[in-house]
Amino acid sequence: MLSEYNLPLEIAEALKFAEQVLETESRKLSKVFEHNHQKVLRAFQAARVSDYDLHGTTGYGLGDTGRNKLDEIVAAVMGTEKALIRHQFVSGTHAIASALFGVLRPGDHFISVTGEPYDTLQQVIGLKNNISGSLADFGVSCDILPLDKHNNIQLEHLDKLVTPQTKLFILQRSKGYEWRGSVSISQIEEFATYVKSKYPQIAIFVDNCYGELVEDKEPGEVGVDLMAGSLIKNLGGTIAPTGGYIAGRADLVEKAASRFTAPGINMEVGATLDHLRLLFQGLFMSPLTVSEALKAAIFAAAFWQKLGFEVHPEPGDERTDIIQAIKFQDKQKMIAFCQGLQMGSPVDSHVVPVPGEMPGYTDEVIMAGGTFIQGATSEFSADGPLREPYAAYMQGAVSHLYVKSAHVGAALFLKQNKML
Repeated sequence: MLSEYNLPLEIAEALKFAEQVLETESRKLSKVFEHNHQKVLRAFQAARVSDYDLHGTTGYGLGDTGRNKLDEIVAAVMGTEKALIRHQFVSGTHAIASALFGVLRPGDHFISVTGEPYDTLQQVIGLKNNISGSLADFGVSCDILPLDKHNNIQLEHLDKLVTPQTKLFILQRSKGYEWRGSVSISQIEEFATYVKSKYPQIAIFVDNCYGELVEDKEPGEVGVDLMAGSLIKNLGGTIAPTGGYIAGRADLVEKAASRFTAPGINMEVGATLDHLRLLFQGLFMSPLTVSEALKAAIFAAAFWQKLGFEVHPEPGDERTDIIQAIKFQDKQKMIAFCQGLQMGSPVDSHVVPVPGEMPGYTDEVIMAGGTFIQGATSEFSADGPLREPYAAYMQGAVSHLYVKSAHVGAALFLKQNKML
């Protein structure tokens, strides 16, 4: 148990304040938590999951009922016609890339309506470096429509960018490494309603990473045609060892599946090996772990705000993803924060994270992540690029109680190093 009496006064006061805020905010979120628990449970029951479905296949994976039922469950939870959930996706970016390459063709055009996508997806698109194999390399063009100063999609400017070749609108639900609000389901619904009335021929894609099960609706329930995400984020429930998913309109999911495997193979094969039970169990646990991640984020926002740091979202803000940003305005403070969090991890607590290069990122990145599954942001991690304003982005929680302890430890580490 954390003891306020053994802590420096300012950290003890911040801890007490954050615990009070968390108690109030948790009550507000309880209805959403319960709704999502019930939604996932009903999806499992409707799919008639049995013990037989928890055991995987080898080789081609023919007749894999567990794989097919997982697809059915994810489609039901995401509010879509069809879904593809596979451990062979190496990351959320891989799932998103499979979806984009599946539905776009040379000469097509798409518009990112929530500003520049996050770093790794910029490589897929070919925004800054037209690397071999990017969408730009295949002759697919794009335009970027920034969010306005109030974090709203600028519907009034779409006409200037839409062309006869425009086939897709892309929305990124989370903030990525930007100091702004994330895009809520209500904003996505407003955009989808507008697009369906004015541009019914153009599909809508949502990068749903970090957003699953945070609100009481998913993008598929408000008119989105296609979405994708990672299983070592929300939907993996801290248990899935790897993987990702694509969900949406049946025809679009099938196109994405053709890109993921091969034309003619689509979704019909793919051995699940020993992963099925972990994917089922992680998916079932995901409403709980998302709720723990949100509690951890609310605590962190209140705790670090009380200590004098700028945070986003603020403790009482509405949330649409699990990301909590903390601004340090100082490179060394940001590095020390991540090192302090690492000390509170269950795995690799003795390891000291340092900035380094990561595939798909242009700046050096520092990451605290003492997780059982490598890089699993569903468990608890904090990371960020080494660039101004030197903000760390934390997400996930196996348990919000352990994350609370890690934040207190990080504050103590900053205090010991005369940075607090």
